[in-house]
Formats: sequence, C-alpha cells, structure tokens
Amino acid sequence: MPPDNITPDIWFPNLGIYFENVPQYAFSVFGFQIYMYALCIVAGIAAAYFLAAWYAKCTNQRTEDYLDLLCLGVPMAVAGLRIYYMVFNWDLYRTQNIVAAFLNIRDGGLAIYGGIIGALLAGAIMSVRKKIPFTTLTDTCAPSLLLGQVIGRMGNFFNREAFGGFTDNLFAMRIRVDQARYTPSELLEQVVTANGVQYMQVHPTFLYEMFFNFILMIALILYRPHKKFNGEVILLYMLGYGVIRFFIEALRTDQLIFFDTGLPASQIMSAVFVVVSVLLIIMGHMRTQKRR
Repeated sequence: MPPDNITPDIWFPNLGIYFENVPQYAFSVFGFQIYMYALCIVAGIAAAYFLAAWYAKCTNQRTEDYLDLLCLGVPMAVAGLRIYYMVFNWDLYRTQNIVAAFLNIRDGGLAIYGGIIGALLAGAIMSVRKKIPFTTLTDTCAPSLLLGQVIGRMGNFFNREAFGGFTDNLFAMRIRVDQARYTPSELLEQVVTANGVQYMQVHPTFLYEMFFNFILMIALILYRPHKKFNGEVILLYMLGYGVIRFFIEALRTDQLIFFDTGLPASQIMSAVFVVVSVLLIIMGHMRTQKRR
C-alpha cells in the first residue's frame, strides 16, 4: 500500500509495486506532442531491425537487404495495423472521410494482426525484387517480429490500455479511472478506491503478452539453427503467437468483433494462424522425410 500522501498512476497492489507520474507524452516538438507509445513503437522497430541484421550477418546474408525490407515493411505494417482496425470497427468510421480517418492514428486504433499481415506482404514483395527466398527472409525476421512486439507493447502501459477484466491475482494492476484510455462499464461496477482515488483493477494483458512473446522469441532463436526446413521458424512464430494471443484475447475488454458474429476477430485470426501453421509444419516435415 502506497503512503497516504501518494496516489500512483499505475499500481500492482499484490506485488507491492506502484508508479507515480507515468507520462503519456514524452516531449513536444513545436507544440506537437510525441506520445510515449510512439517512442516504444520506434524503439521496437529499431531493435527488431538490429536483431535481424545481426542474424543476417551471421548467416552470410546481405544486411542491406534487411534495411531495404525495413524501409518497405514499416509503412506496409503501419497501413496494415490501421486498415485491420478500421475494417473490424467499421461502424465507427462508415460516416467519416476514410482517408482522414486512416491517417488519424493519434486518436488510437491499431491492430497487431494487421501489422503482421502487412509485414509478411512486404517480405513477399522484397523476396521477388531481391530474388531471395521468402522463407529465408521470414525465418530471419521471425524472432525480430516478436522483439518488436515485446517492446511496442510497453506503449500500452504508458497509454493505460489493452487490459483485461477484473482480477485479484498476483499480477493484478490498478489504473486510475480518470486516466484510463477506456472505461468498460463492467469494470466501473468494481471500482477500487484508495487514498481517495478511484482505480480499475484489471488483468495487465499487455504484460502477459510481452512475457510470453519474449519466451517464444528466445525459443525461436535457440531453435533456428536446428530447423528442419526453410520456413519452419516463421510457421512456429505463427503457431506460437496464435496460441498466445488466442488465450490472452479472451481476457481483454477492448476486443474487435468479427463483423456480426459476436466473436473476437483476433481469436479467429489466431485460430487461422494455428491451423494453417500446423498443417504447413506437418507438410514440411513430411517433405523433409521423403528427401532422406
């Protein structure tokens, strides 16, 4: 419990950890506020590139090819992030100017699966242009995607968003109601008051995803030199991340719904990732066995 004169912005009561004055903005440039979220995304992109470039150098690939992939992949991933969110939140945008709404990302609205799809499309384009096997590019970049996701997820901490429902487990997180990015009605019914301040006590689902993505990244890095066929690493990424996101999505309170089905779009996409990757992994191992 914080001292009586302290009202933390973010608080993990069961761990005894609290954070005061957690900034949403890093600094301003000519009056234009730069979000901490944006800095986390940029840091994630930079770290992802350097990890991919390091492995490319270790495997005698041209690091310049991965710089070119970065230059194409980032705008395509950002476009995918935004388009995916808008498609599955169409009621919010149907009456707006589509181009203006697409460009107005400062008000929020990015979805990770759209970014993954955009990045994979960029890899396919670069594969054709550079005459590099698509599986070589993707196996090199799979752990980098996870590293970028791990660092980028820290932006959700600064934004007070991407959390789950009420919990009192060890990792329960309290967010000030007056600072939360959104306030689900079911959570407002279970508000916790401490030192005169109202908090929502929630699952920090972004932290769960960061942890499991980091474990998956390490596993892929360790397994990559022992892969059985080209493309296996990116398929294991799709399988692992699909499983992680499927279960974490069930906890979240800000789900995008797949049109009129009532089902979370990210859970459907996760299931697709898992099924497709399992089938392709089985086929890849069968082909490998036949060659022996």
